[in-house]
Amino acid sequence: MGSHSHEVTDAILETLKRASTGLKDADVRFALAGGCAAYARGAAPSLHDVDFVLPQEDVPTALEALRDLGFETAKPPEDWLVKAYDEGRLVDLIFRIANNPVTSALLDRAEPLKASAVIVPVLEATDLVISWLLPLSEHACDYGSLLPQVRALREQVDWNRVAAVSRASPYASTFLTLLERLGVVTGPVDPSGDPTWP
Repeated sequence: MGSHSHEVTDAILETLKRASTGLKDADVRFALAGGCAAYARGAAPSLHDVDFVLPQEDVPTALEALRDLGFETAKPPEDWLVKAYDEGRLVDLIFRIANNPVTSALLDRAEPLKASAVIVPVLEATDLVISWLLPLSEHACDYGSLLPQVRALREQVDWNRVAAVSRASPYASTFLTLLERLGVVTGPVDPSGDPTWP
């Protein structure tokens, strides 16, 4: 990794630290998601932004807390997240994942882990993988960037639960088949379980 990559990673982790501390101080319920969550769980850093999941009702408090820290906030046209910027570094506040509202149950399963010298709630590994697979679509289907992240987390994931929750998605099912063929998952996985999520 070049020095520029290190600088980007350090800057993103500093933003993660500032944002998560602000959200905690404001009593916002949240968990770390995305590449930063994978990093906290042992994956190689692939950090372009900071993703937090939170219940929709906590969004106004979260935005106010981040604005108080000097973040600029924006409501994009998408109806499942809002954005905050820390000197240009992006923080996504996600309150719906593939039309599924972020629930207390999802946040309750999150585990406190160290990320950027602070302890933050991090999405449970199975939920993290599901949060990546459910949004896959014809327009967003980048298996290549998912593979290294998923490979790094494979021991932490309940693959049968992933298969059950994502079985209606041909893109997710195909990715699971790919993981089996590559030997990332010692399959075959059983998709017959409870598909309820989160």
